[in-house]
Amino acid sequence: MKRQMDLEMQELKRQLILMDNRAEESITKASRALEQLSPELAQEVISSDTEIDRMENELEEKAVVFIARHQPLASDLRFIVMVSKIASELERIADLAVDIAQRALELVGQPHIKPLIDTPKLTRLAEQMVHKSIEAFVNLDGELARFVRSQDDQADFLRDSIYRELTEIISRNGSLAPRAIPLILVARHLERICDHATNIAEDVVFLAEAKNIKHSGAGAA
Repeated sequence: MKRQMDLEMQELKRQLILMDNRAEESITKASRALEQLSPELAQEVISSDTEIDRMENELEEKAVVFIARHQPLASDLRFIVMVSKIASELERIADLAVDIAQRALELVGQPHIKPLIDTPKLTRLAEQMVHKSIEAFVNLDGELARFVRSQDDQADFLRDSIYRELTEIISRNGSLAPRAIPLILVARHLERICDHATNIAEDVVFLAEAKNIKHSGAGAA
């Protein structure tokens, strides 16, 4: 029975990694759609969201069946609950990638009002935080999870920097607002992706160390 449980848990982990790959791909394509103002890439991101939703639903259903069948205790139960929670975070991350793709569609046919500098930095940070949070989960690496969590302040800093620059542009020339506001929203979407990666990282610390570090300082031990 224990061997069967282990096999099913490994399969859940495999499916979660696959879902993460799809979510990360959506972030990358959405950011490229924005940089290149490509409606084709934007539509690919939007179309792929249905598959990611399906993957989340499938993982949650399998987690429920697993609990009903095996009635796991302690660490095994925490693992299964965490799979379901992380799947939900990944689905929200993918939704935010769709939001970015939609902002890119709003800007298609118009040149960017300024070179994108901090936005690509925030995109890379978001991609890295999501990737490393899942890596921490796969390896039950509390230290890596804490590192991911520590990056959230940098995400906030980049978002605020983008806000300030774009609102200043709008204040100087209000006619540029329709081209600046989508970029402000993109910064918000990217920062929210980082928040979801932070949530995953905090859950990993709880899973690996049985410590709840939510609502505590970034360097919580």
